[in-house]
Amino acid sequence: MMQNVNLGSFTVGNGNRPLLIAGPCVIESYDLTMKIAAHLESVASVLNVPLVFKASFDKANRTSNKSFRGLGIDEGLRVLESVTKKLGCPVTTDIHLPDQAAPTAEVCSLLQIPAFLARQTDLLVAAAKTGRAINVKKGQFMAPLDMQYVVEKIRETSESGVMLCERGTFFGYGRLVNDMQAIPLMQSLGVPVVFDATHSVQQPGGLGGSTGGNRAMVEPLARAAAALGANGFFFEVHPNPEQSPSDGPNMIYLDHFAEVFQRVLRIWETNDQFKA
Repeated sequence: MMQNVNLGSFTVGNGNRPLLIAGPCVIESYDLTMKIAAHLESVASVLNVPLVFKASFDKANRTSNKSFRGLGIDEGLRVLESVTKKLGCPVTTDIHLPDQAAPTAEVCSLLQIPAFLARQTDLLVAAAKTGRAINVKKGQFMAPLDMQYVVEKIRETSESGVMLCERGTFFGYGRLVNDMQAIPLMQSLGVPVVFDATHSVQQPGGLGGSTGGNRAMVEPLARAAAALGANGFFFEVHPNPEQSPSDGPNMIYLDHFAEVFQRVLRIWETNDQFKA
């Protein structure tokens, strides 16, 4: 049986509207972050879905050491805290090291574990000890059911809620594919599953010193995940993806996002009615 996850005033899991996790890849500035967050809050309100705003204070896994990583934990968390204070919107961000868990939990309602770090026991335990809900991205190198051990590490440490996130699997060099069986398989572990539509279309290292991607495939994959009954969706958005310092080729244009997600949501609602 699925153990739903409580996030403030809403619940993620079976019997609930799908969670929307969305935002830019990385925090570039206070003004841009607030602009994106306000737009997403408006979209979520109109579509009647719970929103957790996401942006990273540090992209510690960039392809090249010359790539922009973010504002850092102190300034980044101040920006995220402003999103919650001014818009009333819960926030999430990646953590990469165990000692980042506690200060991040003071601001974020949901802690996100990057896919490359999904097996890092010390990081998972530190996140669980905060008592915050945790969203763990399935490693690109892991089978869906292998995530049971990730769930066990967290649940053995605390009763903090845990979600898993499907974001593609390595398929040779420079390409990811999605096995949509991953959604029901990971749900069978008793956790809500979020589908990360934008990172699923990444082409790791595909632009030489940076990651490429295929934005055109974001919506088709999200539609497929909706038909499979994903409990939430993860999108990265930006007013001008070409100018984003991270993950631009994968990101949805902010002005187009509402119509994209509305179409995905229609499929999810149809599937939800079928289950009922």
